[in-house]
Amino acid sequence: MNSYVHGIWKARYFWMHLVASDLRSRWRRSFFGILWTIIQPLGMTLLLAVVLSKMLRVDIYTYAPYILSGIVVWECVTACVTGGALSFVQADAYIKQCRHPLAIYTLRTVLSNLVVLGLASIALYGWSAIVLPQNIGLHWLSTLTIFPIIGLILWPLATLLAYIGVRFRDVPHFTGLVMQALWFLSPVYFEEKMFRQGGLDFLVDFNPIYHLLQLVRAPLLNGRWPATENYAYALASAALLAFIAWMVGCRAERKVIFYL
Repeated sequence: MNSYVHGIWKARYFWMHLVASDLRSRWRRSFFGILWTIIQPLGMTLLLAVVLSKMLRVDIYTYAPYILSGIVVWECVTACVTGGALSFVQADAYIKQCRHPLAIYTLRTVLSNLVVLGLASIALYGWSAIVLPQNIGLHWLSTLTIFPIIGLILWPLATLLAYIGVRFRDVPHFTGLVMQALWFLSPVYFEEKMFRQGGLDFLVDFNPIYHLLQLVRAPLLNGRWPATENYAYALASAALLAFIAWMVGCRAERKVIFYL
């Protein structure tokens, strides 16, 4: 394990270059360029907030930041899950030529999406400050913890899916279906109280996605620090996924080159 981590660190200039290359190609020849990371979630939020606020009869001014927080975090999770499953396949030229630890290719996917998450969060901070100025305080600093925590969760998850995806090429399609199901089963756009009123408390209390979202929503939308259990569930999920990914990697890393 120590030598593997050391190998990742030694290759840091390589995977940092890959991350920068991914970000450059993402907005290449685009008129608005990097601004799309703010424009896109804001546009989707306006559309969903208008429609859902009428359907659910809630206040659009406070519901819109709720939707926006769900969009920016959920899109990061979805991009890392679907992109992670293809990380080894898309990096086959590098894998065939270089003997770097394979986890750097999923790290590349996660880091590039974390940068996008950080840029998209600018819209969330701005909207929350305008609509909910009474919630501004030191507890806003706790929202920054979502970046390392979501990275610790998504890196092993993406790595695990990459090992499976290089062997079974249907995995990216399957993960798309799973993410759609999780969207309905998690309080991403729909409020927590809707699940509890329907007797579906377990979809909130034992849902890591809910606890991950609370790291942002509790300070920005509710004006309080995230609960200890939010961090506990998030970190426990990261530890469990890291252990599973490590176990699978010990058996599958040397076989990846043959599947490519």
